[in-house]
Amino acid sequence: MVSEVQQINGTKTKTLVVAPPPSPQVAVAICLLRGKSVLMGRRLVSIGNSKYSLPSGHLEFGENFEECAAREMKEETGLDIEKVEFLKVTNNLFLDQPTPAHYVVVFVRAVLADPMQTPLNLEPDKCGGWDWYEWDSLPKPLFGPIKAMVMEGFNPFP
Repeated sequence: MVSEVQQINGTKTKTLVVAPPPSPQVAVAICLLRGKSVLMGRRLVSIGNSKYSLPSGHLEFGENFEECAAREMKEETGLDIEKVEFLKVTNNLFLDQPTPAHYVVVFVRAVLADPMQTPLNLEPDKCGGWDWYEWDSLPKPLFGPIKAMVMEGFNPFP
């Protein structure tokens, strides 16, 4: 909130200007498939801290979902991906955070471009490390949006 003082016809008036709510952010989350497993890591960021999640990140201006998925995967894990396919979109509110947030998350699936590649933890300040988990034996605790999808019966495998 910002307060503005204006002088109209010699009279001072105070106008209250309310800041607009933050805009929703768009993120892309990647279900990287290898056999019957997916790549997951433990988040070390404010939203979902210490919970397991998929590689993901913000959609940048002008990017399509596939480009975002490939860029984020490379930045976070060093892995190259291919066969990126749209899966689902979720609408996520994080109102219990010190700074409430609203994310629209686009979920895609992909496979390794080179099956011999192994994931690296290239952002250790944001992730506790990467590992492969079978879909029927995912680690706990899961990040909220993924937990909700799993409970609804979502399965990223074709």
